[in-house]
Amino acid sequence: MKKLLLVIFVLATVSVSAQKFQDLALTPPMGWNSWNKFQCNVSEILIKEAADEMVSTGMRDAGYQYIVIDDCWQIKRDSMGFIVADPERFPSGIKALADYVHSKGLKLGIYSCAGTKTCAGRPGGRGHEFQDAYIYAKWGVDYLKYDWCSSDGQNQKESYRLMSQMLKEAGHPIVFSLCEWGGSKPWEWASEVGHLWRTTGDIANCFDCEQKHSGYSNWGVTKILDMQIDMRQYAGPGHWNDPDMLQVGNGGMTINEDRAHFSMWCMLAAPLMAGNDLKNMSSQTHDILTNIDAIDIDQDTKGIQGFKYKSEEGLEIWLKPLSAGDWAVCFLNRSVDIKTIDFDWINNKINDEFSKRILNASVETFKIKDVWTKKELGDTQKPLKAGVLSHDVLLLRLSLVKN
Repeated sequence: MKKLLLVIFVLATVSVSAQKFQDLALTPPMGWNSWNKFQCNVSEILIKEAADEMVSTGMRDAGYQYIVIDDCWQIKRDSMGFIVADPERFPSGIKALADYVHSKGLKLGIYSCAGTKTCAGRPGGRGHEFQDAYIYAKWGVDYLKYDWCSSDGQNQKESYRLMSQMLKEAGHPIVFSLCEWGGSKPWEWASEVGHLWRTTGDIANCFDCEQKHSGYSNWGVTKILDMQIDMRQYAGPGHWNDPDMLQVGNGGMTINEDRAHFSMWCMLAAPLMAGNDLKNMSSQTHDILTNIDAIDIDQDTKGIQGFKYKSEEGLEIWLKPLSAGDWAVCFLNRSVDIKTIDFDWINNKINDEFSKRILNASVETFKIKDVWTKKELGDTQKPLKAGVLSHDVLLLRLSLVKN
């Protein structure tokens, strides 16, 4: 124990040059997080049930990997300063829970905070970075969400670099999720520190709203979407912009809005962290969360974040370059009226300077598939004519026709 404490002291007092674990999160992480639906009402039983449901509903097979316990699992630190899980809610301990999650072919994530306390007032990580990293590694944790509450006087870059280095020193590969709400523009500096970073404040369970609180706001889906402009150059394999977790299935939006929410996160190459009650989700919610064609757009190995091409009277057109010459195209209707699409592919030559890709239907032909109805809609030699309901999308995959 004395040797361990000496290591803790040395690592905590040297200047650190962060270097995250490589070859993790090469596509945007997919999983489930307890916070949006259950907040502090977490327990061993809940997490085991989530793992069971992830398997039985087919979500694991659709690509979801991580079961993440958010805030309130921890209750205190012991006499040596090590973090302690709530013995009433987690009687078997986190190691046994990780073993159970792993037995299901899934991975376990956990939550902490860079400040002295978590956002729910539980013990934070400040001053205990190596101890926490060491115990997470010992437990077999695979993912760490690291928040930014009770952090007065701290510097985001230094705090997150320190924790990143401590995770690396502990030796067990862990995906590191920076949750400092975009305040220090982490997309500009965090690619060597973490695997994903929040770009905004917390998401609200609504399509287009701002929920104001004392000193901060929660944001609706389209509000967050608007905040993602001019960030795409920072995203790619192993380092992702994170517009926050999914609210699909949590009851605050219509099915159309849930479908649009999921579609736009896929267009953004965003992490897909479901946050609903898996045990009691509707068939419509299940169908949205497990749409393989939509997930394939999100998980495309090129890792290119989509961009807004055009906006007119509430109808937006977004594009995302995909592997093998394919494209994803999404028509998003933000208005309260049905919108009619009459889009001439040949007369819209689209040049994406960032990806060095050009969509030019006058020289290349693409087959068109509707991602949500699964219908084939011909090819790009003819104009696309369709309608889009209010707060809904027409999400298409354009597949290059090989000569």
